[in-house]
Amino acid sequence: MIGINIQDHENIDKALRRFKKKYERSGVLKEFKKRTFFTKPSVKKRMARIKAVRKAYRTRMEETSM
Repeated sequence: MIGINIQDHENIDKALRRFKKKYERSGVLKEFKKRTFFTKPSVKKRMARIKAVRKAYRTRMEETSM
């Protein structure tokens, strides 16, 4: 459960902005979207493979630029 403490005389807009940041950083929405539909195991494997290739490419690019 995500929550924030609001100080006395704090602007509600500022408190709402803090809540939104905390909500987004926690990954609740991303997790919800991931669980709303079924993903076939073959698709999961393919996505993991693509993610690994991208990560390796980024790592290689960072090493060469140094």
